Amino acid sequence: MVNGSGLWILAVALLFCGMGLAMARLLLGPTTADRIVAADTLAVITTAGLVGLAAWLDNPVYLDVALVYGVLSFVGSVAMARAIDGGGK
Repeated sequence: MVNGSGLWILAVALLFCGMGLAMARLLLGPTTADRIVAADTLAVITTAGLVGLAAWLDNPVYLDVALVYGVLSFVGSVAMARAIDGGGK
């Protein structure tokens, strides 16, 4: 484990706080666009969590997982945005 465990605890707490706020927007969002932005925010937070896990465990495999997850979530967000926009016409 890396020194400075207090910073790791703070980082994890902030990630969980951000996840909670994004989940609230995902569940309570008044419009579909709000829900899509919240889902994209959750994907970014999850990607950051995977990068943090790679650093904490000193295992670079998680960086590959984070990269693939980030690209797939971006493609999904663009697809959802195009779907509510009407196909991008």
